[in-house]
Amino acid sequence: MTVATPGQVVIGLDVGTTGVKAVAFGLGSPWRSVSIEEYPLLRPEPHQAVQDPAAVLSAVTRALADCVDAVASTGAQVLGVALSAAMHGLMALDAERRPITPLVSWADGRAGPEALELQHSGRAADLQESTGTPVHPMAPLSKLTWFARHDPGTWARARWWVGLKEYLLLALTGTLATELSSASGTGLLDVWTETWSPLALAACGVDRERLAHILPTTAVLPLTRDAASRVGLPAGTPVAVGAADGPLANLGTGAVTPGVAGLSLGTSAAVRLAVDGPHPDRSGTLFCYALADPLWVVGAAVSNGAEAVRWAGRTFVPNVEAHTDLDTATLELASTVAPGSDGLVMLPFLLAERAPLWDPDLAGAYLGLRHDHTRAHLVRAAVEGVCLQVRLIVDRLDTVFPVSAVRATGGAFRAPLWRDLMAAALDRPLSLVGEAEGTALGAAALGLVAFGQTPSLGDALATLTRSDDRGLAPVEPSDELVDAFTHLRSRLPRLLASLNRVADPDPG
Repeated sequence: MTVATPGQVVIGLDVGTTGVKAVAFGLGSPWRSVSIEEYPLLRPEPHQAVQDPAAVLSAVTRALADCVDAVASTGAQVLGVALSAAMHGLMALDAERRPITPLVSWADGRAGPEALELQHSGRAADLQESTGTPVHPMAPLSKLTWFARHDPGTWARARWWVGLKEYLLLALTGTLATELSSASGTGLLDVWTETWSPLALAACGVDRERLAHILPTTAVLPLTRDAASRVGLPAGTPVAVGAADGPLANLGTGAVTPGVAGLSLGTSAAVRLAVDGPHPDRSGTLFCYALADPLWVVGAAVSNGAEAVRWAGRTFVPNVEAHTDLDTATLELASTVAPGSDGLVMLPFLLAERAPLWDPDLAGAYLGLRHDHTRAHLVRAAVEGVCLQVRLIVDRLDTVFPVSAVRATGGAFRAPLWRDLMAAALDRPLSLVGEAEGTALGAAALGLVAFGQTPSLGDALATLTRSDDRGLAPVEPSDELVDAFTHLRSRLPRLLASLNRVADPDPG
């Protein structure tokens, strides 16, 4: 079927951990254009995971320019660009607003000792009740403490401490600012006053004047002449500051109604529920981040999502150089093994793990390894291990805000094995939403509200999607798969206890 070209489009720009996606959405039309560029997550030292700011900006420019070219070929008008950015990053800028560090990503674990010290000090519960962010090395709160202690030269030179969203806004609009959603993931924001938290600033030693001004997620800034010339848009084109990628994924998948959780599966994985107003979790398990007044999201994330399975592929798939699509080869190998991996279980804690245990020192492990297990079992156990961790998050959400259904997005779900195993692990209605229907769509919908085109987020989603374009039929797992995950869940407490005994044996 030929899709009529739209008269107007809005571009959702989703800048993530290892790539950027620019998606043009037609208003009142199913027309779309997607441009994707990638960049590496660098690991210069053990426990470090950083991004090159120049590489990220270069990819953003290419993706946005390609998307603008595609729109121009239709004769449509670009109403504006709306931003999404990965959360928890931190970088230092000098007085001229130039980077003097890489962007330290959420996956960076160098601040593990600083986070543990805060946890052991007894201040973690008060900090999370104030900021909504668990005390963990992912958070800029812990990273700032690390810089103050271990890199005093950078600490002294840094005029500004910013995240990915601030750096994007600076590059595109010339304004050094952040927005409420990204700020709420730093561990530095008081969620009740929506200002920088005195309690958190005192904990890490940073001055309020070294942090960016906080804007509403519906604020709009003009595209600079220089940035406009690089991407092919008119100077002054409206740029909606947008929100963070996690909350926007819920919006894009339509998971903004009570009881409907949004699941994102990429390098990491996260499950979130939309709620009215902030609901910090003093227990330390769930985060609480802003979306757009009055919506916030509560949930939790695992650091080891599809990346854990990619690691298994690189490690266990034979002749890895011969595979043009390692993910496909890895999952094909995993599919040859029966559910439950014949008793083999992987705890996929390869990167400093977040939920549900929030223990950055917890190492990954294979448990139950026997002579008959093969590389295929090792790979299958990695997939099942990730799905099991996601289920543990849903179980925790159930105790606070019961989860009746899940809407999922992410490139990993193109693979039937990921779809089937995740549906079985969650054991509740799971619907898949197309990749363009995730974070980029959430950004575009929030942008339409910011640009004054629609009065509400619901109206914005309706303007950008067709009634039959909101998702696929629910994934129906087999009883065999559901039973396998029920057995795995019953074994998990004992397995974790045995792992703890190995990691920290009693000297007596």
